[in-house]
Amino acid sequence: MQVELNLQDIFSESSPETDLNIAAVTWENWFYRWLENLQPHLSPAPSYEIGLRLTDDIEIQSLNAQYRHQNKPTDVLAFAALEVNFPYNAEMLDEPVYLGDIVISVNTAQRQAQQQEHSLVTELAWLASHGLLHLLGWDHPDDDSLMQMLKQQVILLETIGIDIDIKY
Repeated sequence: MQVELNLQDIFSESSPETDLNIAAVTWENWFYRWLENLQPHLSPAPSYEIGLRLTDDIEIQSLNAQYRHQNKPTDVLAFAALEVNFPYNAEMLDEPVYLGDIVISVNTAQRQAQQQEHSLVTELAWLASHGLLHLLGWDHPDDDSLMQMLKQQVILLETIGIDIDIKY
């Protein structure tokens, strides 16, 4: 299995907000390990593609208003490319499967990291794992499904060596 990640960062290289110490290769490794862990939930494919955009509150508020009709910033948005239980045929198994895009507000992630008393890197990994689960069809319309999703996120973070105490 291979993971191709399209990483976009709207901040400039010199911006202090993006001194995140997360290289593209680290993001790719995280998503690879997460998808490997979630393999039973995935349709078979030789590789997967994911778009990841690190942005600010202004842009994510605009996206949130446009796509979710909530005119306020949020921490993470996920735009799944496939329907849940999408049928695959033999010809499709030779092509990468595009799972969709994840957009994370670094501004909101910074605030939440401070509130949760962990690092920005941990918060970004937490939000990225949450977005990935949404791309794979996970949802949290009620408290029980939210708790299942949060538990899965803890497992995903543990696979990349991040221990997190849920305070959500």
